[in-house]
Amino acid sequence: MKLDPETLREVVGRTLGHYQARAEAFWEGTRNHDVEQNIEALLRHIRAEPPLTILDFGCGPGRDLKAFLQRGHRVVGLEGAPALAAMARAHSGCEVWLQDFLQLELPAVHFDGVFANASLFHVPRQELPRVLRQLHATLKPDGVLFSSNPRGNNEESVNGERYGAYHDLTAWRDYLHAAGFVELEHYYRPPGLPREQQPWLASVWRRNEHG
Repeated sequence: MKLDPETLREVVGRTLGHYQARAEAFWEGTRNHDVEQNIEALLRHIRAEPPLTILDFGCGPGRDLKAFLQRGHRVVGLEGAPALAAMARAHSGCEVWLQDFLQLELPAVHFDGVFANASLFHVPRQELPRVLRQLHATLKPDGVLFSSNPRGNNEESVNGERYGAYHDLTAWRDYLHAAGFVELEHYYRPPGLPREQQPWLASVWRRNEHG
């Protein structure tokens, strides 16, 4: 579905409003989620010497900011819901940028890695190529992008108050390749279950050295 500018702003506003209104419940519901597999998938592919500079894209209340910090890395959060950004600062002590995914202001060639855990699926499909190019541009040469999204059959919808785009692996690869990334690995989560019980597609990408 092609969204006109006004509808696009409304969809994004409703999605952020959902998280804003439910910040405490979201924190309680996600604070104990185990995403060590995803964190390690990002870190093992980064060739730079630690401490690394990491952007947690869509950091929510800050659970993963703290995990990167405890590993000795420099980590900055980016979050669109003010209540979640404030919680992330308080929980982690890290710098957190309050930015809408569709109005990003990112420094060029700055980060060794971008960790986009359960966030990029909220980017409307028509805007995704631009957002991915912005993430490509904020990475250093050879920098690494991690993403994990609920998978689907390339549909997009507003489920309740939240927008979601649900890509399969083939379509997701097309988006990332077009933005200048090369694939390093992918896997499905949660680990150890039959595929039909693994709703999450995780993938790791390197910024093309010529990009």
